[in-house]
Amino acid sequence: MKPPCIGVTLEMLRTYEEINQKIRDGDVVVLTAEEVVKLAREKGPEAVAKEVDVVTTGTFGAMCSSGAWLNFGHADPPIKMQRVWLNDVEAYTGVAAVDAYIGATQLSETRGMEYGGGHVIEDLVRGKEIELRATAYGTDCYPRKEIKTTITIDDLNQAVLCNPRNAYQRYVAATNSRDETIHTYMGTLLPNYGNVTFSGTGVLSPLQRDPNYETIGVGTRIFLAGAQGYIIWEGTQHNPVKGMGTIMAIGNLKEMDPRYLRGCTIQAYGTSLYVGLGIPIPILNERVARSVSLDEDQIKIDLLDYGVARRERPVVREVTYAELRSGRIEVMGKEVPVSPLSSFKMAREIAEKLKRWIERGEFFLSSPVELLSRDTTFKPMRQVVEVVLVKDVMTRPATTAKPDDTIAHAAKIFAEREFNHLPIVDEQGRLLGIVTSWDIAVALGTGKEKLEEIMTRRVITAHEDEPIEAAARKLEQHNISGLPVVDAAGLVKGIITSQDISKLIGRRIR
Repeated sequence: MKPPCIGVTLEMLRTYEEINQKIRDGDVVVLTAEEVVKLAREKGPEAVAKEVDVVTTGTFGAMCSSGAWLNFGHADPPIKMQRVWLNDVEAYTGVAAVDAYIGATQLSETRGMEYGGGHVIEDLVRGKEIELRATAYGTDCYPRKEIKTTITIDDLNQAVLCNPRNAYQRYVAATNSRDETIHTYMGTLLPNYGNVTFSGTGVLSPLQRDPNYETIGVGTRIFLAGAQGYIIWEGTQHNPVKGMGTIMAIGNLKEMDPRYLRGCTIQAYGTSLYVGLGIPIPILNERVARSVSLDEDQIKIDLLDYGVARRERPVVREVTYAELRSGRIEVMGKEVPVSPLSSFKMAREIAEKLKRWIERGEFFLSSPVELLSRDTTFKPMRQVVEVVLVKDVMTRPATTAKPDDTIAHAAKIFAEREFNHLPIVDEQGRLLGIVTSWDIAVALGTGKEKLEEIMTRRVITAHEDEPIEAAARKLEQHNISGLPVVDAAGLVKGIITSQDISKLIGRRIR
């Protein structure tokens, strides 16, 4: 990692040593991130630079890239664990004989999404008994092939929270352009831009208060789940070029508080771990004073369309945290509700708690041995096989009908063309519904005449630029065999069926 190259040398207002001496003397001036913004509104960033020594931050949200290293000690006779489960959640054992890493998103093999690694970590911190089950292949020095017992956190030699990626500098907001509800790691997103969700805690977000990373780096002491922890490296997916920096954090799980470490389930997505984290920002120079003074109407993030199942999701618009915190924002000409995925109440509590620790002389600042990189870029996965999109497989143009066409007319189309799905469109070609050959068979003899009487109006659709895997998942999820392919205006561009996907798989196998 390289130190930041800011380009301008600023006068040092105070040093780490001077601040720590003030902590010892009991006259350090500490404000939370919200308090310092209020001071800046009243007196300007110059007052912040002059009057404040430390600003405390906080965040409390689902940090999927979290986990814990555990050492169980040796059994008698000893075992070299090849596979291990904690409350039926498998942990990684490809290291030493009785060490394992349990990840927050690993699911229980018996309870599925109801329980996972994040819940195991919380249960350990709460002092609960955990069932340990392990198997091995057996060696001369580790003859045992299986073991089953129970443990608590006190039975472990080491229990270390080790999170590869936490505390995004800023994170996107999410909405959904599809005509169906979707479930994502950004929560439940309603159809047709029906709501917005967002993560992060605005002015309280730790890395947002020092976007140039002048005070944050390897060795920075932090608040981590109710204990003192450390930043040990830049986090995975660290992307400061786009303002998406992250940190890798570590701390003693045995010292942590379950109030700030909560296992969770995100509906239809999986398990995770809510982690309470706070970083103290020393006001070393005027630039840091200015960055901690930025208000929520000055912090902007992208609102992305999660209805598009691609890595590069389209930006719907740019929003500020002030707008998001208002509870409603405008999307595509209509006002929609907004809900946070992070807890502002808990983030505020963490910033306040860290402030009290510093004021009472229980927490001292540490100067990083190396600052976070400011020029790292996040690269996508290298793929040697080209992604197949819906437009590469779909049938085009799709045969369509109008709602006032007769059922007999549709039956004739099915018989002549040997397919099973007929999109119903208006005069402009916009999708109104769909009729299948089964619908026609059921309708015959009922006295119904028009397609509008039997068509399904709530239609699951696909888009041309969706990966074929996304279309296949929709077919499986909804137990259907065909998807009309529409554009952003709802115009029918084609149709893709389970038969089309089966043919593609057949070509790949050959």
